[in-house]
Amino acid sequence: MLLALYSNSTYFQMKKFKAMFILTLVLMSSFDFLILVFSLRLNPNSSDLCENKVDPRTLRPDQMTVVISGYSEHRIPLLQSIAARYSAAASVSSILILWCNPATPTQTISQLSKNLSHYSTVNAPISVIHETTASLNSRFYPRESIDTHAVLICDDDVELDSSSIDFAFNIWKSNPNHLIGFFARSHAYDLNTKSWIYTISSDKYSIILTKAMIMKWEYLWEYSCGGGKVNEELRKIVDAERNCEDILMNFVVADKINAGPILAGAERVRDWGDARNEGRVGKEEREAGLSSRRGEHRKRRGDCIREFHRVLGRMPLRYSYGKVVKSVGEQGLCEKSGKLVFCDQQVFK
Repeated sequence: MLLALYSNSTYFQMKKFKAMFILTLVLMSSFDFLILVFSLRLNPNSSDLCENKVDPRTLRPDQMTVVISGYSEHRIPLLQSIAARYSAAASVSSILILWCNPATPTQTISQLSKNLSHYSTVNAPISVIHETTASLNSRFYPRESIDTHAVLICDDDVELDSSSIDFAFNIWKSNPNHLIGFFARSHAYDLNTKSWIYTISSDKYSIILTKAMIMKWEYLWEYSCGGGKVNEELRKIVDAERNCEDILMNFVVADKINAGPILAGAERVRDWGDARNEGRVGKEEREAGLSSRRGEHRKRRGDCIREFHRVLGRMPLRYSYGKVVKSVGEQGLCEKSGKLVFCDQQVFK
């Protein structure tokens, strides 16, 4: 299998001497290590990925690729559970686990690959890529292993039910130029400080978070390879802050389409990393997240918005209102058995 990939892959053809070195290691190693080395070798930097742009017309339109970012070893059991849930969704073609902590021992990644192989199926295989960088920009690399037009970028601490995943994909198919997601935030202009801020609004939003964000493949390319020196400077801000890659993606897309994202309603979303969780369950998951310190986190993201605006020279973010829901029930109220209920609701006496 590896030999076939070596002969067919453009990347391996470009790096022939490195591929031959890997083959030598594989012959001397166990199958588990083969998975690990193969994953590491499929981790080119963004400049390599930008050399040969894929024709979007060759990408599959019927399913999507899920890209999950992981960093903390405390979250590995949760990551395995989440990956298994995504693999069960009919709309998912494959799952890429980006392990973004270069300091994690190779033995740990090898064990993770082995554990995930129990959940990996022919219909939705799961691969692990051990990143050589902790840059959050790597979440949006237009990787050769992504063969679908739609891509779901998500965190390792958000658990979605399969029905909601498929529902969001259907929304995207009807609105392929928009970002689709389940978690929304907003930008606003503070008249007191005369500056842009990051906030949450109850009636509008302009930012979809990468807790779960669906987009078309072209936006990965535009984020990582397009925009020239301006986008390069914007990505440097993400690296400097170690935050805000999702906000920048919203900037990139809004600047392209002059429209806001779309918020999808979910049947069940478990956010293990939210700092508002109480109790001992999920304590380590909460503390491992970037947003665990809410005040500091919000300030840094406001700083990002102001910096993005400064570099870009304009504010492209656009507001959206409301969300798309799966069930369209009766909203009228009727009296039944002495109770005021929705008219299509059955009341048992």
